[in-house]
Amino acid sequence: MNTMSQFAFDVDSSNFQQIVIEGSKQAPVVVDFWAPWCGPCKMLKPILEKLAAEYGGKFILAKINSDQNQGLAAQFAVRGIPSVKAVYKGKVVDEFSGAIPESAVREFLERIIPSPAEELRAQAAAQRAAGDLAGALQTLAEASNLDMKNEKVRLDAAEILIEIGQIDEARRLLDSLSPLTRMDARASQLIARLNFARAQGGDEAALRARIEAAPEDMDSRLQLANLLVAQGRHAEGMDELLAMIERDKNWNEGVARTTMLSVFNLLGTDPRVAHYRRKLASALN
Repeated sequence: MNTMSQFAFDVDSSNFQQIVIEGSKQAPVVVDFWAPWCGPCKMLKPILEKLAAEYGGKFILAKINSDQNQGLAAQFAVRGIPSVKAVYKGKVVDEFSGAIPESAVREFLERIIPSPAEELRAQAAAQRAAGDLAGALQTLAEASNLDMKNEKVRLDAAEILIEIGQIDEARRLLDSLSPLTRMDARASQLIARLNFARAQGGDEAALRARIEAAPEDMDSRLQLANLLVAQGRHAEGMDELLAMIERDKNWNEGVARTTMLSVFNLLGTDPRVAHYRRKLASALN
């Protein structure tokens, strides 16, 4: 193996797995498919080598002679050279073809190199998985200080805050999201979780007793439905909401229906959603 620098390597099938696939688990790998006869390749390769040294390990440059490694070129669907593919965590995440100026290469690199905030997000995820929720929140706070515009950091923190019962702080974070992010599936799910979390401490037996004594007590029925969903008993909660809709679908401005839609957001792609959507449509008609 001919190593041009500690961050740039000549790669073939013998070291491809180690440098490109395994290496991409630590940092993005920029794979440059070139050939000796290719004029534009001779213009691009020195730029890539210079930037690999300048960035000091934030990415690794893997140079592949496509004439000598046609199998690898076919694997990456290379149709013309130079062809540059960015591999991160084992997957192609970005690419470009042809010789482009250094400024454009720098823009490409900025897109593929994880920001310090993203690296801290990954660290926080590992801390959370290990049960260190306080440590994860501290790491996410550092990430937010580095990149205050990164709304994924706020979503991560809000999820942990809901988990540990800091509902008001979680709501503050979710309320600070941009309208576009609030429409994202994960944000919608967290907002729904937050709305149900307040019902967690209700008294199920007392609510059921009140409903038995006064079946028309819709407020108690709604509290019970929220409590059941908050406890993760989603189907039971949705059944209560359907019972409310069948009794009076317009009660309190149709809150049972809007609550049902919040449960759907909470469940995301859960197959029960389609089943209960049909039930809801039937109950409303």
